[in-house]
Amino acid sequence: MPLRRRSASGYHGVRARPSGRFDAEILSGDERIRLGTFDTAHEVARVYDAVAWRLGHSRWTMNFHDVWTREQAEQLAPPSPVITREQQRRQRELEQRLLIVERDEALRLEWAR
Repeated sequence: MPLRRRSASGYHGVRARPSGRFDAEILSGDERIRLGTFDTAHEVARVYDAVAWRLGHSRWTMNFHDVWTREQAEQLAPPSPVITREQQRRQRELEQRLLIVERDEALRLEWAR
């Protein structure tokens, strides 16, 4: 397998900004999730890896191979507010769908009587 090309920052998914700070984004399906801007490339690379764990990415796409569990990744970097908001949005959508299904089932049973 060919080696993965790294950015100028030295980390996968991490870019150096003209201001001297670093930012990162990660792909989740077709959606790009911006992880934020940080003071050091190492810090944002740890956040990238923690989010990659949460999204179920392969360990081979991560920057550090010293993290073996999701819990370790979360200890190194707190959950991104972007991920938390996305999870909340998906949970709300799921709950709305379940309510619709329950209403449809109740109406079907009432009609069948």
